[in-house]
Amino acid sequence: MSHYKRYIGYRNTSLLWESKSIDAIHQFEIKLSQIQTMDALICKEIRLGKLIEQYVFTELRNQPSLEVLVSNLQIIDDKITIGEIDCVINYLERIIHLEIVYKFYLFDEQIMGSTIDKWIGPNRNDSLKLKLNKLRVKQLPLVGQEKAREILIKHDVDVDEIISKVYFKAQLFIPKKCAGMIFEKINNECVIGYYMGMAEFKKRTDCEFHMPIKLDWLIEPHKGVEWLSLDDFIPCIALEISQSRSPLCWVKTADGKLEKIFVVFWR
Repeated sequence: MSHYKRYIGYRNTSLLWESKSIDAIHQFEIKLSQIQTMDALICKEIRLGKLIEQYVFTELRNQPSLEVLVSNLQIIDDKITIGEIDCVINYLERIIHLEIVYKFYLFDEQIMGSTIDKWIGPNRNDSLKLKLNKLRVKQLPLVGQEKAREILIKHDVDVDEIISKVYFKAQLFIPKKCAGMIFEKINNECVIGYYMGMAEFKKRTDCEFHMPIKLDWLIEPHKGVEWLSLDDFIPCIALEISQSRSPLCWVKTADGKLEKIFVVFWR
């Protein structure tokens, strides 16, 4: 059941931008057919990013007018791995190199710069700006490198027709004081929760809490889990904070409303 809920959570996550490009990076948009059966997928001892890839590959392979030509193709030159191509597809007679991205970003209004600069990872070791730069400079151009072209040709890919795009989904979290803001360039439907520091979190005395494992970060909160009072939950949060980790939590308010939040160590 939890595996199905993960897939639905992934499926219901919006693209980070639509019908335009960001930093000359174009989003791949496709109207998916019915919800797929994912029961056969391996999800134990797998990283979240790899689970997302399995979801995407399974969905793509079940789309009419689409063929997955290669997936998870490592580009190795003289025994050195220079990169990996997530997948190359043939869709509506167009050859598309597709990089798959799924991220959790928090809006830190204190960061200088543009709106894009202010979206960071929960632990502050990742950011939207850095990811876009990596995509633009390293990942998307990989198919144009000589060794990559050579390997793709061996897989019967018409390398002269390839265009590169991303399939970039994200869950975004903001401070409560930013509620109602419209954020430039990105799809505001991706904003699905809040984040706060420990001091603010401790004020939620009338709520109950649950801390999902990393793979369950995808899941939309539901009541069928073990809920803890604030006093019982604080030690769980304190342990994460002491190790400079910002955990994702589910919150059940006194009136039964369910929320998804991050409690961050840096506020």
